[in-house]
Amino acid sequence: MAKKGEQRIVIHLACTQCQERTYTSAKNKKNDSQRLELKKFCPRCRTHTAHRETK
Repeated sequence: MAKKGEQRIVIHLACTQCQERTYTSAKNKKNDSQRLELKKFCPRCRTHTAHRETK
């Protein structure tokens, strides 16, 4: 069970080249205030590219 007042939010990750949103993730907004950036596979570009958190 989640604790009362948990600060985890759902975020969307978009490819930095084609801007397609292909991944979702959750992060703790209190601990990670910066935008998240991960290297993931983009099915549209068909390569591994950097995916950045979008609003």
